Amino acid sequence: MKAVVDRDLCIGCRLCEDTCLEVFRIGDDGIAYVIDPAPAPELYGDIQACVELCPVEAINIEGS
Repeated sequence: MKAVVDRDLCIGCRLCEDTCLEVFRIGDDGIAYVIDPAPAPELYGDIQACVELCPVEAINIEGS
């Protein structure tokens, strides 16, 4: 599983960072990015929650 953030869509609301700090961070530019391209399987549920919570659908999962 690989999480991907569409930085053109991201509005920096911080829901992903608040939900899964192990995988997502908000950069100095106010936009989310992925800090762990190969997260542990125990984080998959949190990553899926981020996909569902993102208000602009900027987070997607590849290879699920």
